[in-house]
This record gives sequence, C-alpha cells and structure tokens, in this order.
Amino acid sequence: MGTRRKSRELALQMLFQADLGEQAAEQVRKTFWKGRGDVEPDVQGFAEDIFRVAQDHSEEINKLIQSHAENWRMDRMAAVDRNILRAAVAEFIGFPKTPRAVVINEAIEIARKFSAPESAQFINGVLDSVGKEVENRESAKPAR
Repeated sequence: MGTRRKSRELALQMLFQADLGEQAAEQVRKTFWKGRGDVEPDVQGFAEDIFRVAQDHSEEINKLIQSHAENWRMDRMAAVDRNILRAAVAEFIGFPKTPRAVVINEAIEIARKFSAPESAQFINGVLDSVGKEVENRESAKPAR
C-alpha cells in the first residue's frame, strides 16, 4: 500500500474518532497517534493535513456533501461513509492539484476496505458531483 493511501486511511480514522467520539480536533490529535506505533513522518503528515482541512472547513464540507447526496441526510449516512466523503472533499479543497479521479478512486478503495459493498457506488456518485462543483469554483476564481 502506498504512503498516500495509508495517510488517507489514517485521516478517515481520525475523522471517525472525532465524529463518533464527539471529540475536538486537539483531543483526537493527542490520543490518536499514541497507539499507532511507528508511523512514517510523511504518512502522518499527510494524514494530519487532510484531517486539519476537514476540521477547518467542516461546515463547508458538510454542506457540499449534503447538497450532492440526494435524499440522504448526513446523520443518516453510515459513519464510515460520511467520514470517507469528508476526507475526500477535504482533499479536493486542500489539495486541488491532486486529480479528482485519483481522490475518488482512493475513496472508493478505502470504502471497499472499511465499509459495506454498496458504499463504493454511493461514494463514487457523491464525490464525482462534489468534485465537479469544487473544480468549477476553482476555475472561476480570478488568476492571481
């Protein structure tokens, strides 16, 4: 498994802990890494980056997901799926140079590992739609 995939999985787990444990980002950071053993610094760094963007932009991310997840409220989604979506949308926002297809494919693979079989299709549809909106917003911004 590549280092980026491992980082994405760790970011998902951090988001899951924050979500279900109703913990603040600082509390998650304090406790999450204690039981992980040796994690390569670049793996931990990218996981922390995704988690930070997801936490810093949580309201925007949740609104994007909600507006593209037709007939699904956030609180009715499976917790793993909800947090896979949050991590991927955070990557769209925080790392716009990463190709949308790569972020979506990684999210689908993580869903296949951690979620129900039907989740991959749901995540694919939501992320494709959100990704297009985020890309359109980025391309509409004036050049600096």
